[in-house]
Amino acid sequence: MTTAPDTGAFPRVVEIGEVAVAWAGRLLADAGAQVLRFETSAADKLRQRELASALHINKGSISGDVATSEGRARLEQLLSWADVLLLDLSPDAAGAFGLDPRSLITSHPSLVVVSVTPFGVRGPRSGYQATELTIVHGGGWANVCPTTHLDPDLPPLKVFGEQSAFLAGTNAAMVALATWRDAKRSGCGDFIDLSQQAYIASVLEAGIPALGYREVVARRFQPRGLLPWRIFQAKDAPVYVVCIEQDQWERLVEFFGTPEWMQMEIFADNASRAANQDILHELLQQEISEWNSRELYEAAQRSRIAVAPVLNYSDLPNEPHLSARNFFQVTEDVDGKPLKLMANPILTTRGRAAIRRAAPGIGADDGMLSTLSARSTVQGSGVACRPLEGTRVLDLTWAWAGPFCSLNLAHLGADVIRVESSLRPDLYRRLGLWPDEVPTTLNTSGMFNQWHQGKRSVAVNIRTDDGKALVLGLVAQADVVVQNFATGVLERMGLGYEALKQVNPQIILASVSGFGQTGPCAEYMGYGPSAAALTGLCSVTGYEGGRPEELGLSMPDPTSGLTAALGVVEALLRRDATGTGDHIDVSLWEATAVHGLEAWLQLQRTGAQPLRMGNHDPLMSPHNCYRTMDEPDGWVTIACRSDAEWQLLAEHIDPALAVNPGFATLADRKQHEAELDQRIAEWAIGRGRWMITRDLQALGIAAFPTLNTRDIADDPHLNARGFIERRAHPEVGVRPHTGMPWTHDKRANGVRKVAPCLGADTDQVLREVLGLNDARITSLRDAGVLV
Repeated sequence: MTTAPDTGAFPRVVEIGEVAVAWAGRLLADAGAQVLRFETSAADKLRQRELASALHINKGSISGDVATSEGRARLEQLLSWADVLLLDLSPDAAGAFGLDPRSLITSHPSLVVVSVTPFGVRGPRSGYQATELTIVHGGGWANVCPTTHLDPDLPPLKVFGEQSAFLAGTNAAMVALATWRDAKRSGCGDFIDLSQQAYIASVLEAGIPALGYREVVARRFQPRGLLPWRIFQAKDAPVYVVCIEQDQWERLVEFFGTPEWMQMEIFADNASRAANQDILHELLQQEISEWNSRELYEAAQRSRIAVAPVLNYSDLPNEPHLSARNFFQVTEDVDGKPLKLMANPILTTRGRAAIRRAAPGIGADDGMLSTLSARSTVQGSGVACRPLEGTRVLDLTWAWAGPFCSLNLAHLGADVIRVESSLRPDLYRRLGLWPDEVPTTLNTSGMFNQWHQGKRSVAVNIRTDDGKALVLGLVAQADVVVQNFATGVLERMGLGYEALKQVNPQIILASVSGFGQTGPCAEYMGYGPSAAALTGLCSVTGYEGGRPEELGLSMPDPTSGLTAALGVVEALLRRDATGTGDHIDVSLWEATAVHGLEAWLQLQRTGAQPLRMGNHDPLMSPHNCYRTMDEPDGWVTIACRSDAEWQLLAEHIDPALAVNPGFATLADRKQHEAELDQRIAEWAIGRGRWMITRDLQALGIAAFPTLNTRDIADDPHLNARGFIERRAHPEVGVRPHTGMPWTHDKRANGVRKVAPCLGADTDQVLREVLGLNDARITSLRDAGVLV
């Protein structure tokens, strides 16, 4: 089912830019915003890569060039009409065209501007050149990709496609909508500076906690501590198997018929399995090789074991679960031919966003210019607040996906009240990233303290009648509830959406799960790594001629959490307009699958599965990662986006390269790419990664090191932007944590407080929100309800 949007609830948007901005605009257009794309008549990167057919649906197109006076006049008319501007211009380009922060805020004080650039528009490296390769390596993702690979001599790996652009685009859509919501109240617009590098660095899973709490630098070739957890080969295709908790391992043993080897003492617990993982993997591979991937997937899931096939893109349309959830929609490409697209990843009680209009040609809506009216002047309070200040969120989440949703709502200023209990503490409170120098408690895990910054904690045993009553009382006073229990658990607890609506008819429930709340696989077990296998991304990520690889990070977790946070902001705007709440249903599978758009479109165009190409790119060469003289993480990325940039690089390395006819054009360089890479590798190995970066950036060439987690925490640029948070925690003291990847010009920035100790805010919340007195709180604590 698809649904028409409440267009009056959403802003008027102008977008100028490529993938990140176009994806943000697509999400806003899907929600109901009127989005006009301002673009030149020349084919841009999106149209060269055929992404326009998917990224520009539901939008209009106005032609114009900001380098000309006519184009600037057209743009000024659009800016006078718009509520939100999305753009990705570099600081120099933005300044040259009067689109820098100072100019925009001065001339359009009520406009909400979101700038999405590789390094942000402020900071020591704001002017650096970059491609997707630069960002994923510079943000620390590539240094842990592919996970647990056995050969440290193979370079850090970029995941297929423009992943940082899609992630930053979703982030941009979320913060744009939330800020506009406050701008409507206050009359104060803003300039939001979003760094793609910082976004990637903000989702490094255990990377920064491991560094700050254990002094461990995460690397792609390090073994995992929780096992089994990797890709295995079934008879016909690869499958992903992950067992995080001991009871899951025990179910796996039973599933395989309790073979003698699985009962050996060396596999009895996780520590033993980790110490003997080579033999564990070998023996488990033998068991799995007896199965077809689909049969293993379905049978293991019936036993509540997280197994997933590594799907190719051609498999996706045939998945009954995706079809049942209406995940595919048909439109036309820019040439008018039928095109099947993955739908918007947010499912609401009204269905999915519909494709109301195919992607327009450049300038298809130029005739609208004469009809656009200037936005009305808002007579607000004049006081700009954090975007979601005054919004109360009840957090019933655990692990990563759900907490990442509520973390982003806290970053936006919401009062996030976490409900938890010491009787069944969060997995991340129990995960062993504890510093040796302080006593170990449920408050000292780096994983928990990273992903719960800015929240409050209420200790309630929800399985008691009084505990459930307290939670329902909090629901009655809340705007939003976020949960990521397995599908069906919330309903069995008597806290499903229908029950919540009885208490608060305007409540917004956001549910994040592996497979979603409906469909034939709704109750299957889903973790982020296994969800990635289902999306197609693992099948196209890997070294040339190699096997499918893990993505390095459990990216479906934060991706689905961020998508759900966007869904919450959309639902708040709809509720502002209609008074009606909603149930937001986001699955890890779907939220991540849409980021494989480039591979999906390639399959649609050619009928063939895209090939794994390592760090290479079909439209750029050289475009790779090279070892330098630095150890142990001495890698640097270099990308030439044009023949002119190649000439500059060649002259810098060896003037003879510049006149070598085998490298003259992109086609020549792609034909001789192995030789080209070898020549650059021989040059890079004798130099330092930062020296190469500085020299090539001075020439205007996108070059940047592959950063590890220590590099991230110490990075002068990220620290200058206030991205690395160092606040004093009551039990672990001052530790580095990643903070918000964006900054506002007119609103407060930074994480407001450290993650809460378990139950630290119980009494305050019960008094403030529910009006309980001290005697009642004491009696509940004595009865074992507040524990």
